Amino acid sequence: MGYSVKFEDELKIAKTFGKNLRISPKHAREICRELREKRLSHAKKYLEEVIEMKRAVPFKRYRKKMGHKKLYKWDTGRYPVKASKRILKLLKEIESNAEYKGLDLDKLRIVHISAYKGLVIPGWIPRAYGRATPFNEYTTNIEIVVEEV
Repeated sequence: MGYSVKFEDELKIAKTFGKNLRISPKHAREICRELREKRLSHAKKYLEEVIEMKRAVPFKRYRKKMGHKKLYKWDTGRYPVKASKRILKLLKEIESNAEYKGLDLDKLRIVHISAYKGLVIPGWIPRAYGRATPFNEYTTNIEIVVEEV
């Protein structure tokens, strides 16, 4: 799988790709929208606060019948802990990739981050009278690119 963006100067960027992660695509999309164009250190701190349930992620698209949280300039949000842990792990991976390339870790900024659906793992739930209904598990692909500013 390739990245959805192309960059001219490959020496100033670091990339990572999380393929078929077992997290919610909806939660991952909202977290990625919130992390876009942030510095890497701020993004890591933000996700650690989400995991500790001190700061909520604003949900702007998937928010039907969702409770309100105390947020800046938004009303609805949640604490997607499982997705935040996995994305935080990806941010640590990209930090080590950047360190290996010789980039300055204090000047890294997320220039591209996106989440989209991956493979669907089929499953079934037994029902009454010998029937079964599908109960699939959805996976997520996440790609992150940071650039030294």
